[in-house]
Amino acid sequence: MRYPKSTLLLFVALASLISCQKNEVQTNSEEKLALRAASPGVNGYEVPLGGNAFVTSAPAGAVEVINSNGLANWTNTNSVVSTYAKVPQAGALRVKIRAKVLPAGDSSTVKLTINGVSKQIKLKGGTLQDYTVGTYSLNTAGYIKMDLQGISKSGGYFADVSHLILDSSATNGTVIYSDNNVDNTYYWSRRGPSCHLSYTIPTNQQISYYYSEVKVPTGEDKIGSYFMANGFGQGYFGMQVNSATERRILFSVWSPYSTDNPSQIPAEDRITLNRKGTNTTTGEFGGEGSGGQSYLKYNWTAATTYKFLLKGEPDNNGSTDFTAWFNDPSTNTWTLIASWKRPKTNTYLTGFHSFLENFNADNGFLGRSAEYSNQWVRTSAGTWLQVVESTFTVDATYSNNQRIDAMGGITGTSFFLKNGGFFNTVVNPGTKFTRPGNGTAPSINLTTLP
Repeated sequence: MRYPKSTLLLFVALASLISCQKNEVQTNSEEKLALRAASPGVNGYEVPLGGNAFVTSAPAGAVEVINSNGLANWTNTNSVVSTYAKVPQAGALRVKIRAKVLPAGDSSTVKLTINGVSKQIKLKGGTLQDYTVGTYSLNTAGYIKMDLQGISKSGGYFADVSHLILDSSATNGTVIYSDNNVDNTYYWSRRGPSCHLSYTIPTNQQISYYYSEVKVPTGEDKIGSYFMANGFGQGYFGMQVNSATERRILFSVWSPYSTDNPSQIPAEDRITLNRKGTNTTTGEFGGEGSGGQSYLKYNWTAATTYKFLLKGEPDNNGSTDFTAWFNDPSTNTWTLIASWKRPKTNTYLTGFHSFLENFNADNGFLGRSAEYSNQWVRTSAGTWLQVVESTFTVDATYSNNQRIDAMGGITGTSFFLKNGGFFNTVVNPGTKFTRPGNGTAPSINLTTLP
């Protein structure tokens, strides 16, 4: 790959990148983009680059790195958007963020992590403006990874962040090159797209429990599949096919500290174990965020319906306890997987969702599917409410148009998700589904759960 050596070439390269996106920019917009790059002092057009990100002219002496995923309307603190940049030499890297927060009276705090070093910045105000993040020291030239994450907010959502602005001796007056998919596009394409069901909660009351049921049809339980049943704002809970001889019930909680390396998490940000089931294995996880992991080796089978129950409540000391139970249908008994404490968190359950993914890149050509049914929530006041509506969403592999063999829908009284196998049916992301309800709340004695 040839890297640009001037601001003009950066924007020409970005214009080329735009044409590969799902929503293509027209030729006349690309011409305006090149014109603006040649005349950086001229006010004029903003050309969309996906989401809420825009290409604009760079301030004098600085280089803008465009985040083509955008960061509009984040709904939880675990959304991390990564951008990669190629820096010509070592040096001090001064960074700004261009962003806006709406409504104007609201505020957000975001965290930018570059090569493992994190800095936080508070964003406030209803207009697009530049905020100074700080200076990062780069020891060598080469690629840097920039992870941007929302960590706190007031109001409805975090922020619209459109640009990272780099200005320093590390750029040395030359243009750096950015690429959100550097080095891993092939890997994620082999894995295939992940897809999700985001559930509509029928109340504004605080929610203490999520309940749902999952069935994997015969032949759909491919190695590398994760059928996630009860997702929430701080973690996930479901069942996996780990190998030809091993299957697991997996429950994990993210740390509030953003890193892919669990050893970097400060002591005050670590997920701690309250208790675990007799046969549960516990530890840490990393690679896609980091935190506490627990799993039960359990030989679940296809064509059988399994029940999942999750509890989340504040401990009144600045942390929140998350507890997961799994129901063995052969005995109709509930088994404790684990209970984790998440520090710096004061919340009931939020963000109820399910998803389907393949975590084995060698099996991305294989199809898999699952049926998700009988979703309920229980308020902190003790009322069970049925969930019958979901919205189909997808990951970056799909939205970047790398692979779009993922879909969702209704089958009988269940929602379903399907991915892999290179099928042709397209269900538009954002599609809403409503399943028939049965009106019968879960019969669980919560006081006798292990």
